[in-house]
Amino acid sequence: MYRRALEGSEKALGPEHTSTLDTVHNLGNLYADQGKMAEAEAMYRRALEGTEKALGPEHTSTLDTVHNLGNLYADKGKMAEAEAMYRRALEGTEKALGPEHTSTQGTGHNRGKLYADQGKMAEAEA
Repeated sequence: MYRRALEGSEKALGPEHTSTLDTVHNLGNLYADQGKMAEAEAMYRRALEGTEKALGPEHTSTLDTVHNLGNLYADKGKMAEAEAMYRRALEGTEKALGPEHTSTQGTGHNRGKLYADQGKMAEAEA
């Protein structure tokens, strides 16, 4: 259904419309859930590039995609890339939503888990 929705949205609204990019992001989520990591990464990258252009690098929709890229990289064992994405998402959500917001807290949690998985206990605790 997402592929059909994406095709329709691209035709009706264009490939860089925010509604199209939402579908691209959701398709990335589906692929990630299915373990199709290369496909998920391609969709997240497309969504990220589009939302950065359309909404800006610090918009919460952009930061959601950054966070999901961090999750994907962590799942793939690309720890440096995951850490960079989590850092960007955390700094952005703190600025946009505040440190107590659930999105900020979720990103902080995932970043802490990444550190713990790497044995970086002092960083995980902070």
